[in-house]
Amino acid sequence: MNPKDAEFLKRIQAAFRVEAQEHVRTISAGLIELEKTPEPARGAELIETVFRATHSLKGAARSVDQRDIEAVCQPLESIFAALKRENIVLSPALYDLFHQAVDYIAQLVSALQGQAPPPEAAGRQELIERLGQAALGAAPASGSPAPAPPAQTPGEQTLAPPAPAEISQTLGESVRIPTAKLDPLLLQAEEMILFKMAASQRVVDLRGILDSLAAWKEELGRRRGGEGDQAGPLDGQGRLSDLQHQMEGLSSSLAEDQRAIRRMVDEHLAAMKSILMLPVSVLVDSLPRFVRNLSREQGKEAELILSGTEIEIDKRILEELKDPLIHLIRNCIDHGLQKPAGRKRQKKAPRGSIRLSFAAKDSRQVEVVISDDGEGIDLERVRAAAVNKGLVSVEAAAKLSPRQTLALIFQSGVSTSPIITDLSGRGLGLAIVREKVEKLGGVVSVDASGHEGTTFRLLLPMTLATFRGVLVRADEHLFLLPTVNVQRALRVSRQAIKTVENQQTITLDGEVISLVRLGDCLGLSARSGALRPAIAPAAHGAAASQVPVLVLASAGRRMAFQVDEVLDEQQVLLKGLGRQLSRVRNIAGAAVLSTGRVAPVLKVPDLMASALRPGAGAAAAAESEAAKTGRVLVAEDSITARTLIKNILETAGYQVATAVDGMDAFAQVRSGEFDLVVSDVDMPRMNGFELTAKIRGDRKLGELPVVLVTALESREDRERGIEVGADAYIVKSSFDQSNLLDVIRKLL
Repeated sequence: MNPKDAEFLKRIQAAFRVEAQEHVRTISAGLIELEKTPEPARGAELIETVFRATHSLKGAARSVDQRDIEAVCQPLESIFAALKRENIVLSPALYDLFHQAVDYIAQLVSALQGQAPPPEAAGRQELIERLGQAALGAAPASGSPAPAPPAQTPGEQTLAPPAPAEISQTLGESVRIPTAKLDPLLLQAEEMILFKMAASQRVVDLRGILDSLAAWKEELGRRRGGEGDQAGPLDGQGRLSDLQHQMEGLSSSLAEDQRAIRRMVDEHLAAMKSILMLPVSVLVDSLPRFVRNLSREQGKEAELILSGTEIEIDKRILEELKDPLIHLIRNCIDHGLQKPAGRKRQKKAPRGSIRLSFAAKDSRQVEVVISDDGEGIDLERVRAAAVNKGLVSVEAAAKLSPRQTLALIFQSGVSTSPIITDLSGRGLGLAIVREKVEKLGGVVSVDASGHEGTTFRLLLPMTLATFRGVLVRADEHLFLLPTVNVQRALRVSRQAIKTVENQQTITLDGEVISLVRLGDCLGLSARSGALRPAIAPAAHGAAASQVPVLVLASAGRRMAFQVDEVLDEQQVLLKGLGRQLSRVRNIAGAAVLSTGRVAPVLKVPDLMASALRPGAGAAAAAESEAAKTGRVLVAEDSITARTLIKNILETAGYQVATAVDGMDAFAQVRSGEFDLVVSDVDMPRMNGFELTAKIRGDRKLGELPVVLVTALESREDRERGIEVGADAYIVKSSFDQSNLLDVIRKLL
């Protein structure tokens, strides 16, 4: 987790602890007053108060992944829902159970703050079972033991000092270091690469000076010797020789220092990387259970077969790889594997298999392969989906090769699912996979053979510290292209460049490939006011009849880019552009070259998109800027969930205002200008359904998009959301910030 995410998680957990303490106090106070047998109206009000506090605490715990607290709140909430319906009656034993549950939750919250050790897990399950029975109407057993509290408070606890042998063994085996301290240390080590590269360049510069001095000495000797004056030139040549010897000694020492620095930096960086290199098993160990549960929900049988999980990868890669793996596994289960009856008809085993393997290609790359033995991919359905989405015409779709057709599944909105569900149907999963993989500097491809299954291949770097890039010049500017995206570097004769349908092309390996000038794609020529020649004016003869070309590949597509000069291939350190430039079209970041000059690192997928849509760069930038100025109102009574959603939207570039309930939200949308409303459903004073209905009934606000994000997941609640006019209904139990952002982008 990077420092920014760690800091945000710390703030969210701190907000949750404060909110949880407030809810526990509200529940406890309500129970005490309710036990005094107030008037029926007041009793109903107290039950409603405790019910809402329990529901909010459960939702807040789910937001920060506190499953133990959520698990206790769930049956407790069910009991109060039954009390509201008058399906059960209060009793002394039930009050005892309530207080035991509240005490247990309080212990869990205290454990989060480090004020007390966590309660024993054995008591939790018994407590949940008793709460569940009470929710069904069974009378709790009087005097049932509560989960045992800690025997001593932290202030009273005393520990005998460990034996000296135990101390040395503990210190010698391992040391626990927070990753928040390791990440900056790694970044500092990575910065040392710049000094190593600079030292190498200084050695080159000094050698050039020595060559110049040697040539100067030789020329001076010839000139002085020809004039017949021996004393002056010999004296001058002697001083020049002394200077040359000194420079040679300095050069030798500097070269030795450079080798020592290079060795030191390489060893230090390798050691630091190894600290943050984690085995793949930490990421995938929970996936077999995920596959089992998900396949059973779909009425299918599947098993996950893992291999190569001992390979170690940069933890930053593993963190970013989680979402792509989950999307691909979902795709295998939902689209690939058939139900047992369908598999039997194809003479396959009732249980399908999904294989996930990791293999090191070399010291810098790892290949991830995910395959299933399902029914493969129906190319005709893919073409039809792409045509319906407007990505290709009917005529163009008919001419697509199988490989080109398979590449379409990574386009946003292309899905072969007949219905939209929480699992699939939006056409976003594989588009997210491609985006995530390419963000990491990797590539993804797919292969499907008839009814034998589907295979996805991801080629990723093992670390994010450095990468290899091809340095090119275009319109007097230097750029770096990731080597992983460069298929070929070649020179093409001008006669070999053909124009097909107003598009320049070249033929490579029997395939016609579009050719685009890199400077034109980046808009450099337009800014300079005139088109520059394809090569430097100094080129003559055979070189002038040929142009340098790089063939780039991404997501199964190939495209050729004409440059002015291919200079070198270097290992460089990629640097971000900062928070102010979090998303710049065509640019992935920047790198400092060995000469000290800064060169932009180009993003190949963006380049291809820019090349396919000439002149769309400015429009895309304007569209992105417009998205960032969108104003969103978030209505949520839980401060934890409200803070979480607000941060997600602000990180995506939206301007966000918040409301504590439906009435506050409606007052704000009537007095202000908002482009969209994100609302919870279960809120005091005015719930999300009522808020949506009032917005739809207002003549001025009737077209304002409303997204409901709620824990209510029953079919009746979804239908009511549609009935009141909500534009989207997202269930918190399957909440994914990328889905929320995608829905908002579509509605805006």
